[in-house]
Amino acid sequence: MQHDMGPMTMGPMQGGKAPADARSPDWSDGVMPASMHGMAMHDMDDTAPSATLLLDRLESFAGQGGHGQSWEAEGWYGNDTDKLWFRSEGERDGSGPHDADAELFWSHAVATFWDTQLGVRSDFGDGPKRQWAAFGVQGLAPYWFELEATAYVGQGGRTAARVRAEYELRLTQRLILQPELEANADGKDDERRQRRAGLSSLEGGLRLRYEFTRAFAPYVGVAWEHLTGGTADLAAAQGRRITDRRWVAGVRLWF
Repeated sequence: MQHDMGPMTMGPMQGGKAPADARSPDWSDGVMPASMHGMAMHDMDDTAPSATLLLDRLESFAGQGGHGQSWEAEGWYGNDTDKLWFRSEGERDGSGPHDADAELFWSHAVATFWDTQLGVRSDFGDGPKRQWAAFGVQGLAPYWFELEATAYVGQGGRTAARVRAEYELRLTQRLILQPELEANADGKDDERRQRRAGLSSLEGGLRLRYEFTRAFAPYVGVAWEHLTGGTADLAAAQGRRITDRRWVAGVRLWF
């Protein structure tokens, strides 16, 4: 090596003092950031209000108890912490709407994925109209189950409760299977609305939808309602069905 290349002096492998210009103090090395509107941290504002309307179910049904149309909708306006929240569900046939309600809440975030809700509910359709004060919680449970639990207090010492759970099983990027389950209970008999105290009904559904876009998704499925306890006894005495199964077809819209 010394004969061919001349003497070579090896420096230390580590240690010593680095030259002053070995590293630029500017970590970007002078490269200007890309211009992407809204992506800078100072542009993000979780207090900015936004609005959403979701028609989760807009469908026709046909079953043992007849045929008609039903809906389930919700919408909200506000920010990540506080929202004005609207919900409505019900069904109608040739004679008009029956067993329907509308709710309006102030929704406040109390934890990641969880809100408390305080507001009012109004029943309309068959039977007398009922007005309720409502309070509850809703959110996303572990394993991505959407849960909603609401208690109601009405005139004359009436009380009621509703618990709902649903899940979205993504079979492909566009094909989604959505099971759901709902339980309803009443604190006292309500003969005029054909309900008795206790757990009054269980409702379920299994819908398969295809998302052409997130905003437009037609679906088909099956739904059922089963009356329980004293409400089932009352229905049997009146000659009404205790269990009703239906085929459904509809569309899910998101604005």
